[in-house]
Amino acid sequence: MKITDAAVFPYPCGDTSVGRLAIEAKTLGFDSLVAIDTPAGSFDGVEILCGIILPAASVRDIITRVKRSKDSATVISVLARDNGFNRAAIGLKGVHILRGLQTADKNAFDHVTAKMAADNGVAIDIDLSALIAGRGIARQRAIQRYRDIMTFERRFEFPLTLSTYARSYLDLRAVREITGLGSLFGMDIPDVEKALGTGGLLTAPSVPSVRVIA
Repeated sequence: MKITDAAVFPYPCGDTSVGRLAIEAKTLGFDSLVAIDTPAGSFDGVEILCGIILPAASVRDIITRVKRSKDSATVISVLARDNGFNRAAIGLKGVHILRGLQTADKNAFDHVTAKMAADNGVAIDIDLSALIAGRGIARQRAIQRYRDIMTFERRFEFPLTLSTYARSYLDLRAVREITGLGSLFGMDIPDVEKALGTGGLLTAPSVPSVRVIA
């Protein structure tokens, strides 16, 4: 299982090169990074997975962008919007992650959407930057929203990812620190380990089930 930060933003989106992020991530216990708008590669033994985040535009626009990228081993994420949009996005083959639920409407993710995410293998992202850099009401809102997500996850068992949204190597966090942040909204150590292992599996080919006939 690869320990993966599911969203970092290397230069020019951030102020640190992808190589420097990889070197720092390795010292913090990570095996791979989903680097937004960055070609796939490897630095110092850390795998770089190319990622894109599609804005919450129309469903038609999302479909067009997904069709362009779904066969390229790119980790495709969609920013959350209202409940209907989120259900449509989760239902699209080729979408890997739904992001930004901490800033979406409270009703943007319900039991139906949660079951769809589980059925389609679409991960729900926990944006740790909302806790690391957030303050006051915004931070409390994110914590409560993540608690709600964990309640649904325990019922429906959809995948989760954890992202620092690091734009500098200083924004990265060690696995131990992430475990502490996870405890704020009900994640225990096995939950964190499982979520950190999800990012590296999203573009892997699905393994067909084997039926044994006696």
